[in-house]
Amino acid sequence: MISPGWKTDLDILEMSGSLIEDFGDHLIVKTPHNPNYHWGNCILVTNPGSASDAQKWIQRNSEVFPDQAWLAIGLPQMPSDADEWIRSGVELEQLDVLSTNSLPKQQPLPAGYTARLFQEHDWETLTAKELAEALSEGGYEPAAIESFVLETNTARKQLAASGSAAWFGAFFEGELVANLGVVMCGDTGRYQSVETTSDHRRKGLASHLLGLAASWSQDKGCRNRVIVTQETNDAGRVYRRAGFTPDVSVVNAYRK
Repeated sequence: MISPGWKTDLDILEMSGSLIEDFGDHLIVKTPHNPNYHWGNCILVTNPGSASDAQKWIQRNSEVFPDQAWLAIGLPQMPSDADEWIRSGVELEQLDVLSTNSLPKQQPLPAGYTARLFQEHDWETLTAKELAEALSEGGYEPAAIESFVLETNTARKQLAASGSAAWFGAFFEGELVANLGVVMCGDTGRYQSVETTSDHRRKGLASHLLGLAASWSQDKGCRNRVIVTQETNDAGRVYRRAGFTPDVSVVNAYRK
């Protein structure tokens, strides 16, 4: 059974122009228009029994992406033997996939804040904020970071323009301080890129935006909602309080 986290990822990638090939025990994902999108140019292993076979999948990655400096492989479960992955310099990270069939519990908007659907100029603001943050973190070539951020937000904006997605922002004194998106994947709404500026956290902004996006998706015929977060991320508690419960998790095998 493929995780709803992956299922919605693949739906969004296809809607955004990515190419996906099924090889039986794994999928190959390629995104020609965004070559610096690591998880848009990756392998997804679908056979749980081969999750520990690090060399097989590392070799397969080299065959499919011979010019890639990084390695991004999705696994359906944590390997029972992770030593081979670790010896190859690959980090394994469990991702929590949460879902709900009900409308998430929405926190009221705190005093002094406003929240609304994205307008045209908000995309430029979001791109600038994400680019500045990514450049400050470093670890990658600035040109690659800029290309990735620009292409990613172009794809998001196009999905929103088509009516398949919507982005919402929370503002304080006119500044964008929190945002998230939701993309319709059939009758499932997949939340995207939940972000809150550090100075404005723990105020219920993410919860409020979850509710706005849920209402929007409800009007689009949404019956189920999915969100994915790092296992160690505090945001998971916010999503659980909103009514999300654990679903089929996945594992990222990643090497910068």
